[in-house]
Amino acid sequence: HCTSRELTGPLSSSQFATRARMNLKRSLSFLPLTESLSASSSKLYRTMSTTSTPVDTTAKFWDKMAPGYFKSPIKDLDAYQTKLELTQQYLKPDMDLLEFGCGTGGTSLIHAPNVKHILATDISSKMIEIAKQQADEKQVANVDFKVASVDELSNSIPSNSLDGVLGLSILHLVDNRQEVMKQTYNWLKPGGYFFTSTVCISDMKVATLVRLIAPVAQWLGFFPPLSIISSDQLRQDFKGAGFSIEKEWRPTKPNGKPDNDTAVFIIGRKPE
Repeated sequence: HCTSRELTGPLSSSQFATRARMNLKRSLSFLPLTESLSASSSKLYRTMSTTSTPVDTTAKFWDKMAPGYFKSPIKDLDAYQTKLELTQQYLKPDMDLLEFGCGTGGTSLIHAPNVKHILATDISSKMIEIAKQQADEKQVANVDFKVASVDELSNSIPSNSLDGVLGLSILHLVDNRQEVMKQTYNWLKPGGYFFTSTVCISDMKVATLVRLIAPVAQWLGFFPPLSIISSDQLRQDFKGAGFSIEKEWRPTKPNGKPDNDTAVFIIGRKPE
C-alpha cells in the first residue's frame, strides 16, 4: 500500500505522456478529474495554498482522494528504499524533524525510530486521519500528524528550530519554490538538512509535450501548477537559498548514466 507521497515516485516519461494526454482529454471534455492524476501531482494542492484555489476547496478535493491514494502501489520501491537509506545516514536520535506534505504518513513513520520527534503535516484532514491510524497501528509515539499548509507552518515554527526538513516530490509543484526553500532554510538550525526529491521536467524526454499540454489543462483547472525546471536550476535554487549541496542521487540507466526521467534526490545543508 502507498502510505506516503514519496512512495509513488515520479512517472516514467512514457507514463507521464500518457497521463498528460488523458488529463487534457478530460479537461477539454469538461469531465471531472479522477485518480488518473499522479500522486506526485496531487501534492501541491494538499500542501500549498495558491492564489487561484482556496485551501479549503483543495483540501476537500484531496480528502475524497485519500482512500484510493493510500491503496495505490509503490511505483519504484528500489529508488524509494535508496532515498530512505541516504536520509537515515544523516539522522540522529536527538533530532527534531518536519515533513510538509506527508500524505498518509509512511515516510515519517519509517524514519521515526531514528530521531527524537517528527511533525508531519498535510492540508488534507483525511490524509492525516489515515496517517494517525497508521501511527496507532504501528505504535509510533514520536510523530505528531497535523493538518496544516506551508503558509500556516511559516507562522508557527520558530526560526533555527529544526534539525531537518523533508520536502519530497513537491518543489516542482509549487510556483513559489524559491520562497519555500528560503523558508525551509530559515526553519533549520545551523548545520540542519533539507531532504528533497524533485521531478526536473526540463531534463525529461517528455518536457516538450508537458509544456504544450500543461498551460491548457491548468487554465481549465484540471492540472496543478507545474514548474518546468532542470536539475541545474534546482541546484542554483539550493545555493540561492543559502544551502550547500551535501548529497545528490538519481537512479541510473543500464549504461551507468543518470536516468533523467526520474526524480533527483538532493540533500541540502544549512552552513554552521
